[in-house]
Amino acid sequence: MGMEIDAPSTWKCIDFISDLHLQASEPLTFQTWSEYLQRTTADAVFILGDLFEVWVGDDMLSLHSGFERQCADLLRAVAQRVDLYILCGNRDFLMGPRLMTACGSTRLDDPCILSFAHQRWLLTHGDAWCLDDTAYMQFRSQVRSQAWQHSFLGKPLAERMELARSMRAQSEARKQTDTTYADVDSATAVLHMDSSDATHIIHGHTHRPGRHLLNDGCERLVLSDWDLAATPPRAEVLRLRRTTADSAESFTVERIPPAMAVSSVRATTNPSN
Repeated sequence: MGMEIDAPSTWKCIDFISDLHLQASEPLTFQTWSEYLQRTTADAVFILGDLFEVWVGDDMLSLHSGFERQCADLLRAVAQRVDLYILCGNRDFLMGPRLMTACGSTRLDDPCILSFAHQRWLLTHGDAWCLDDTAYMQFRSQVRSQAWQHSFLGKPLAERMELARSMRAQSEARKQTDTTYADVDSATAVLHMDSSDATHIIHGHTHRPGRHLLNDGCERLVLSDWDLAATPPRAEVLRLRRTTADSAESFTVERIPPAMAVSSVRATTNPSN
């Protein structure tokens, strides 16, 4: 098991989001995410993978378009008042230390454990457990190797971006002919839960928000993707709250739209600065 985060007692509320697939061509999603981050009432925000539609290396921060830098600046401003944690997904697994520093965020291992409200929460993006998607699992094994990443990151940025566009086009073409999407393998999820002594799993990747009961009262909570240009628009925050009843500490879980996760006072930070 990877890193463990012991939530401080000051954390009363934690938000989880994933699969935002941020890109300059999707301004509605970026705007909703930006407004949510600047106004969320949570003490900590965990982004569990696929923050970006594509990330081909931390030198993307130097792009003249400025979109990636704008995202990083927004996160850094928000990190002044909210603890931020980012986990890499299948689209942005090349996010590195330069980006984390620019964002003021902590990079999470996949998987990792969060201890909160006397519970152990197993956090993962989820793609590594979709074992039925054999083509993707073979691709994942290739691109997660040190040799492949060293070779890929050694190419010029423009070439890397073109390769990423080509791979995305091939992926979209496959989706047009295959509408069956692999889900997380339940046996694998239970195995990881048992080995980490966790009571809950929170993950994204599958774009199938829901709650699945596992063994012995444990559960798997699946996050929503964000696509504000879709019909109907999709965006959801999974919020954990620490509660106390009869002197006993517990928690609540709720799924809320971004607009319900924010305070009534708009933050004064300007992510463009």
